[in-house]
Amino acid sequence: MAEPITVDIPHKLGRDAARARLDSGIGKLADMFPGGAEVEHRWEGDVMHFTIAAMGQRVASTLQPFDDHVHAVVDLPPFLALFADKIREKLRREGPKLLE
Repeated sequence: MAEPITVDIPHKLGRDAARARLDSGIGKLADMFPGGAEVEHRWEGDVMHFTIAAMGQRVASTLQPFDDHVHAVVDLPPFLALFADKIREKLRREGPKLLE
């Protein structure tokens, strides 16, 4: 397993509002992966666990909302690790859209 991608996405919503927006915007994550993806998610306490199926690979990830940011961790399988830099940059750039 490659080194996980970690990104903090800043916001000014507060934790509860960020959680609600993540819940309604999780489908937008599919567009951040090359070739698109299918997304499944569930909450365990304040941590959203989600799985993205992309390019024949499954990616396990988490989002944890805090008062002023969302901490994202994306565990890439070896094949998708080739795209780690692109995925990290796109998540930094497009991640705030998950909170709109």
